[in-house]
Amino acid sequence: MSHQSADLQNISRQIRKDIIQMTHAAKSGHPGGSLSAVEILTTLYFDEMNIDPSEPKRASRDLFVLSKGHAAPVLYAALARRGYFDPAELLTLRQLGSRLQGHPDMKNIPGVEMSTGSLGQGFSTAVGMAVAARVMGNSRRVYALLGDGELNEGLIWEAAMSGAHYKLSNLTAILDFNGLQIDGTNDEVMSVSPVDQKFRSFGWNVIMAEGHDFDDLKRAFKEARACSSAPSVILAKTVKGKGVSFMEDQVGWHGKAPSAEEMARAIEELGGAEHV
Repeated sequence: MSHQSADLQNISRQIRKDIIQMTHAAKSGHPGGSLSAVEILTTLYFDEMNIDPSEPKRASRDLFVLSKGHAAPVLYAALARRGYFDPAELLTLRQLGSRLQGHPDMKNIPGVEMSTGSLGQGFSTAVGMAVAARVMGNSRRVYALLGDGELNEGLIWEAAMSGAHYKLSNLTAILDFNGLQIDGTNDEVMSVSPVDQKFRSFGWNVIMAEGHDFDDLKRAFKEARACSSAPSVILAKTVKGKGVSFMEDQVGWHGKAPSAEEMARAIEELGGAEHV
């Protein structure tokens, strides 16, 4: 499935509304880092990946792993809007008896390829998936979304070393590079810079991109597919809380749900009250 950037813009606006409404209904969740990744997941699910919601377990499908598992709202919204399940279910986020837990559950949610939450482990799993695809002669591609605070985990760099060692050109990592993590800026908590030089030194094909620009993201994914000698990482510059003025670049919205008044204000900024 391929969409024009204008269509992707409309889809991303709806996904942002979903994130706000979901986290408000749950009275908990992680809106900031979900909003920063909207264009990335919209591009993946509506333009880039070889997937079919009517056959969620098709052997030839591409795989996506949300390594920053706390951003589950953006994944759930993308899956629902792509047709994996009814969008009405989104409002059950984090509620007793719901499939939509605070972190993705591969056993119960169609389209979720890996249960994630312990940071670093999703990326490691994606490396394993890419190795397995090569061993089985499967032409699928594997994608993993990382948070920049997640780069503080040593496990990330072990996985990066493995991906380069095995020359996993079927693997693309995307870094949601918004500069903030739960306790502050990356530089305050634990500097991750220079990220581009680190990945290059580990043997990765490094691609820079504007993480809220669909044309630039499409270009970056095309470059990643064209690289046949190494795994690729797209360093996507993003803004935490993107699309909601009072949430943008504010670390306090990492793991806080909007009130009814804040939800109304956010939905208005996003174009009005279309509900899930």
